[in-house]
Amino acid sequence: MNAPNASGWKPEMVADDGSVQPMTVSGDKGLQLEEPLIFELNRAGQTGVDIDAPKRGPVAGLLKFLRKAPAALPGLTEPEVVRHYTRLSRQNYAIDLGPFPLGSCTMKHNPRLNEKVARMPGFADIHPLQPKHTVAGAFEAIAELSDWLIGLTGMAAVALSPKAGAHGELCGLLCIRAAIEAKGEKRHIVLVPESAHGTNPATAAFAGFRVESIPATEDGRVDMEALISRLGPDVAGVMITNPNTCGLFERDLKKISDAVHASGGYVYCDGANFNAIVGKVRPGDLGVDAMHINLHKTFSTPHGGGGPGSGPVVLSEALAPFAPLPFVQREADGRVHLVEEEEIASTGHAQSFGRMAAFHGQMGMFTRALTYILSHGNDGLRQVSEDAVLNANYILRALEDVLEAPFAKAGPCMHEALFSDAGLAAGFSTLDIAKGLIDEGFHPMTVYFPLVVHGAMLIEPTETESRAGLDRFIASMRSLAERARAGDERLKTAPHFTPRRRLDETLAARKPVLVWKGDKA
Repeated sequence: MNAPNASGWKPEMVADDGSVQPMTVSGDKGLQLEEPLIFELNRAGQTGVDIDAPKRGPVAGLLKFLRKAPAALPGLTEPEVVRHYTRLSRQNYAIDLGPFPLGSCTMKHNPRLNEKVARMPGFADIHPLQPKHTVAGAFEAIAELSDWLIGLTGMAAVALSPKAGAHGELCGLLCIRAAIEAKGEKRHIVLVPESAHGTNPATAAFAGFRVESIPATEDGRVDMEALISRLGPDVAGVMITNPNTCGLFERDLKKISDAVHASGGYVYCDGANFNAIVGKVRPGDLGVDAMHINLHKTFSTPHGGGGPGSGPVVLSEALAPFAPLPFVQREADGRVHLVEEEEIASTGHAQSFGRMAAFHGQMGMFTRALTYILSHGNDGLRQVSEDAVLNANYILRALEDVLEAPFAKAGPCMHEALFSDAGLAAGFSTLDIAKGLIDEGFHPMTVYFPLVVHGAMLIEPTETESRAGLDRFIASMRSLAERARAGDERLKTAPHFTPRRRLDETLAARKPVLVWKGDKA
């Protein structure tokens, strides 16, 4: 695209084939609007609201603390501000627009029923500092969610206060550390397979352990012999992801758990991929001692900016006494109450390692997750995992003839299909496929992860995509793969139909422009 000049945008652009094509003076392409930065819209003296200076009262006494010079904020009227952010919102991609095929991230559809229940006054209006007796209904909902999570995982207890997946990992490892210290042992090594989630080694290190990597076999699973041969009195446990980040079920997890327990260690399972096995497999039956559950990945609470997050941690009988505070407890008479520090001695949790957060957790996320669970029931949750696995295998088999699928012969994949750029023409890479997918109107898949596969493309369709929707996505992927295999040079400069073209991502990361260079910067 030609650069803008003093009089506006040049009315022409040079296409990839060298031809000159007409272009609008505004920079807009139909209803795809060109939107400058808000500081570039700035006009001195403009404001959305006028406020008279206070002449008396408590506010007037604060005037001496006001800044001497005006803040470097953009001047816009209220309609201009509304239009700016509305136009920006039209450049967003969301699960409500199309599939979000991020492998290992499970960007699920958020049912509107969940949102309706979460907005009920009895849930939406409560405050964490309210007296306990005024939120008995909230405690009951939390207890019911706890019962479901414990039942679905086959575990003994659950900690609901962790705020997200990595926070949940930390919670589980702190429970393991507390259990080891209670036995008077000194175990400082955590084994992390190459096929585990990327946050696992960072969390183990943050919890004070030293991390050692365990290799993967040729079929993308944990090398069980290498893992078992490393066990010993210095190993606190293993952090394993199941299904793993290659999209495969770890078939030997029970054998691994038995070996780890026999050596005195504990098994932490990363539950980010629980969506692939919920209702089908209980991690507790596989010997897992601790596992976090990303509510947004398995039970459809909002992800990212729609959060806040929630990462409950289920615990085995061996680790339950060390669970963090506070927690809900159901008494013999059915009454539910929140157990805090002053009560732990009488409830059998005197070994709790302490708190993960000031309060119990994210009530809005609990409400949404419980609504999702109750609306599906046991049979519905089982169908969720079956459909997620079916959709992923549909994509795997539909693309394996045009994209390298390194573990296609290792058996069916689980919730995500893994490809690589190994079969593309020289000079073409995963990045070209991802950028081309933007032109096709789809959000790109996860790229270059997991690290065990060079040029990885990890695709997770989830369970809610229809066959027609999957066929549209597959058709675009096949077209891009065939273009890359044929050496179509135009793919190297994709995307072409977006407000901005491809960035030099290395330069952008190393030399970001973070300061507005306008007149008043």
